[in-house]
Amino acid sequence: MKYEIVKLRERPGLVPKAARWFEHTFSIPEEEYLKSMEGMLRGEKPVPQWYIAVDGGDILGGMGVIENDHHNRPDLAPNVCAVYTDGPYRGRGIAGALLKTVCEDMAAMGIDTLYLVTDHTSLYERFGWEFLCMVEGDDGPGRMYIHKK
Repeated sequence: MKYEIVKLRERPGLVPKAARWFEHTFSIPEEEYLKSMEGMLRGEKPVPQWYIAVDGGDILGGMGVIENDHHNRPDLAPNVCAVYTDGPYRGRGIAGALLKTVCEDMAAMGIDTLYLVTDHTSLYERFGWEFLCMVEGDDGPGRMYIHKK
């Protein structure tokens, strides 16, 4: 399987399909993703940004960068969010490739520190992230990770 990591700002034609994929994956209305992605396409600031992994016409995984991923620590920003790889494609390096691209892309835009909230306990360490602290989110407590370029 060959896949490509796409920075959606460079392929705006994929935005509607990506917004639908994120809606289906996270049950958050497509309009919320479109609003964020439209902000990205305006290019006024480096955040938000959105990324997907594709194989042909299929989206295999994706993630975004937003200011705050629904937690009580606005000082820990920006946040990598909506991290997901579809089940059949897990274990093939897609999440790692997406995270690497996101970190490098954001660093190229002058953002060398990123944060990520998760309930995973060991996944992100494999990709150079470090546990920072616990935060309170909309769905309860979560683990805050940090990555510095």
